[in-house]
Amino acid sequence: MFEHNKSFCIWLFQVLVLLGLLAFFLWLGLRPKSPTYAIVDFSVPSSNSSNNNATSLVDQGTQSQSGAVLFNLEIHNPNQDSGIYHDDISLTFYYGQDTVAVGQKTVPAFYQGKDETRQIVDSIDGNGQVWKTLLASIRNATAEMNVVLVTSIRYRTLGHKSKHHRMNLQGLIKIGSDGKILGMKKKVKLTQASKKWKLRATRS
Repeated sequence: MFEHNKSFCIWLFQVLVLLGLLAFFLWLGLRPKSPTYAIVDFSVPSSNSSNNNATSLVDQGTQSQSGAVLFNLEIHNPNQDSGIYHDDISLTFYYGQDTVAVGQKTVPAFYQGKDETRQIVDSIDGNGQVWKTLLASIRNATAEMNVVLVTSIRYRTLGHKSKHHRMNLQGLIKIGSDGKILGMKKKVKLTQASKKWKLRATRS
C-alpha cells in the first residue's frame, strides 16, 4: 500500500512539473515583444520652397527666426499574436543638450495590428529661441538633436487587453549640412531613455 501511494505521488509530481513547463513555454510564446520606434527620415528644409534656387540653410541662419522640422516616425509591431493600443505619443525635439525644446508634436492614439509597421510623417514648428543657433550648427555640420518619445501601450492577445506599459525612449539625430540625417545609416532607432531625459520629458 505504501509503495502504491509513493508511486502515485511520484507520478502526480511528474504530471505537475510537465504542466508547469508547458504553461511556462506557452507564456514565453505568447509574451508580447515591445514595439520598435525609429526616425527614418528627418530634415530641416529651406523655407523658400517656391524658388528652384531655394535659400540655403546658411542664408536662413541670418534671415529666419523660426522654421519647420520634418520627420518620419516608423513604429513596428513585431508580434504575430498581439495587436497594440498606443496612447497619445508625445515627441519632443531638443537641440543638443539644450534645455529648451526646438518643438513638440503629439500623435493621436491609435491601434496597431499584428506584425504591422506604421509610418507617421509630420512636422514641428521650430522654437525661435534656438532656431538661429540650430541653423548655424547645421551650416557647420555639427548639429545634433535629441528626440524624446513618451507614451503608454497595451497589448491585445487572444482578445485580452494587458495593463498599460509606459514607454520612455530617446534617440540622437546627427544632422548634416544639408539639414538631413548625417552618415550612411539614415535611421535613428529610439532606445530606453536615460534618467535625465525622462525627467526633462515630464517637464516639457
